[in-house]
Amino acid sequence: METRKIIHVDMDAFYASVEVRDDPRLRGRPVAVAWGGNRSVVLTASYEARPYGVRSAMPLHHALARCRDLVVVPPRFDAYREVSVQVQEVFRTYTDVVEPLSLDEAYLDVTAAKAGGPSATRIAAAIRADIRAATGLTATAGVSVNKFLAKLASGLQKPDALTVLLLAQAEALLATLDVRALHGVGPATARRLAEAGVRTGGDLRRLTEAELTGLFGRLGAHLYRVVRGVDDRPVEADRPHKSIGAEETFPHDLHGVPAVRAALPALADAVERRLERAGVETRVVVLKLKFADFTTVTRRATLPVPVRAAADLTRVAARLLMPEMLGGRGVRLVGITGAGLSPQGQFAQVPLFTDLLPTTPNER
Repeated sequence: METRKIIHVDMDAFYASVEVRDDPRLRGRPVAVAWGGNRSVVLTASYEARPYGVRSAMPLHHALARCRDLVVVPPRFDAYREVSVQVQEVFRTYTDVVEPLSLDEAYLDVTAAKAGGPSATRIAAAIRADIRAATGLTATAGVSVNKFLAKLASGLQKPDALTVLLLAQAEALLATLDVRALHGVGPATARRLAEAGVRTGGDLRRLTEAELTGLFGRLGAHLYRVVRGVDDRPVEADRPHKSIGAEETFPHDLHGVPAVRAALPALADAVERRLERAGVETRVVVLKLKFADFTTVTRRATLPVPVRAAADLTRVAARLLMPEMLGGRGVRLVGITGAGLSPQGQFAQVPLFTDLLPTTPNER
């Protein structure tokens, strides 16, 4: 079988870099892109802000406490989408097999590239140069034989870097890698692995495929392969999103409707950001609660028009939250998901409705 040539491209501090490019007064200063307000989160931080500990998804008030000189700029998604279109045009100069992950990140399969020759490394270098020429921005690229290793490679050196990770080189790296960096390992899986004494790739390799499958089912079989650098997932061109959401597991259980309701705006901010990145809106809003006994309740609303704004998502989720859903139980996880997605602007925006169409809560 032919060895695949996969490139992962990630724009450097994308939103913040666009803002600095368009306003030279911001150059060299710590910048965070975020809406204002007590519950806002950082969408992107410039590299000048990161030594202070300012990171994406951090509550804005925490970021301001860490960096008093932080310049906060409101997001301009129209500008980011415009740049993203330019970047996508660069990608498609070299291959049509492009899987966008967001406005600023994509996988490319250049096994049979349209241009640039047979070397994936040279193609990645040309793509980075073309992006800089077209947009004035820098991108980091990772090159390898599959999606997991290409993405791992792009994260090894940032910003403005090109890293090639061969399968023969990956073995030693994967042995020292924190399991949380493996594709498919979320917070819950990481906790279960830690309980089994598994914290690194080397620890994970000591478990047999049968043991991992017994613990995690199909995910276990995937982990057995991926920690050995094996990833058969194809680059899926123009893969549609089925749903987009965000959830948070809390260090201490939340008790009562007011405590749960207070968690909703930050989650809605995260969902809004992801909807914007994907260029879609949602017509179905799902509220998810997981309790201390690990049972889960979901409740959904089907809306007459799609929405994407955090304020609308918060309002819908808050109306779905009913005292009887809690039943006096502590809530360990809260999530908001948008489904029934459609391209932004497909429907005219109208003031948010007054009547929702919630289903009966589903508990499992």
